[in-house]
Amino acid sequence: MWAQGEISLQPQPRGFHLITREVLAAVPRIADLEIGMLHLLLCHTSASLTLNENASPDVRRDFASWFDAAVPEDAPYWTHTLEGADDMPAHIKASLLGATLTIPVSRGRLALGTWQGIYLCEHRDHGGPRSLVATLWGEAADA
Repeated sequence: MWAQGEISLQPQPRGFHLITREVLAAVPRIADLEIGMLHLLLCHTSASLTLNENASPDVRRDFASWFDAAVPEDAPYWTHTLEGADDMPAHIKASLLGATLTIPVSRGRLALGTWQGIYLCEHRDHGGPRSLVATLWGEAADA
């Protein structure tokens, strides 16, 4: 079985946002698979995806603090500045984390660890709506 669709995400402020529920709601056919894969592509250059802690919001705040310190907006070496002070750092942060995730599907569920969740990493102050291409493939469960 193969299936593909687009997931539209509402605009988020800069930060790290759990989107696992939104992904699961948009791809209900995960439940039909005994074994397979879900591939997610974020179709943007100033945001990214990652898997990490899904319980404590402190983790997401610490991610934001670290990335903002590691890739500062006011660096004197930025030359791509026409789209705002947060734009070039957002591109760097997005490249560090990446725009794709591939997650195994097992017995109709994402095979995530107990504390793992899917993050949308919004690196712009006002990034706007974001879209994902979700590709699901695998073997259907026996009826």
